[in-house]
Amino acid sequence: MVTKQPDGLVARMRSGDLDAFEEFFSTYKRPVYTTALAITRDPFLAEEILQDCFVKAYHARHRLRTDRSPLPWLHRVATNLCYSRIARRRVTIEPITSLISNLVADLTSRPDQVVESREIIEVLQRAIDALPPKQQSAIILYYLHGYSLAEAAEIAACNVGTMKSRVHYALKALRSRLPEEQRAPAGARVSISEL
Repeated sequence: MVTKQPDGLVARMRSGDLDAFEEFFSTYKRPVYTTALAITRDPFLAEEILQDCFVKAYHARHRLRTDRSPLPWLHRVATNLCYSRIARRRVTIEPITSLISNLVADLTSRPDQVVESREIIEVLQRAIDALPPKQQSAIILYYLHGYSLAEAAEIAACNVGTMKSRVHYALKALRSRLPEEQRAPAGARVSISEL
């Protein structure tokens, strides 16, 4: 995750430096695309959202802060664009195997666990697909991108308590679908490797 902007990048963009905007795009395109793909699960739609997000960033370049990374703001814009596009297009959502693979413990360390791993991934895919969009975003921001609860709350335009609640209920729903032996203990701080 890019947490600090390259020196003077936003300031150079503000002055109209197109090379600075190209550097801005190159620096932040991957995490923005990853967010869009994780939410929409459609690579073509994610690419459109990526482009629209950076068009908005270019138009808003005079309002971007120079003292901190623009990545949380870019994630917020991308998230909002995703939800508006999904609502408009009623996109058929494909499973997000990469996210689920990050959420599942490494079950393929022994050959006898490969089948079990695939079954758990399928269960989690269905469980994540069944989550409400705001809970999906909470899981994506907190676990896939590794934002703190406060950062995820800022990106999602909600307070920290709301983000904690979304993560809690999303994990509760996901945990309830996992086989007992693969669950983290209730109330435990769940990391990617523990779920």
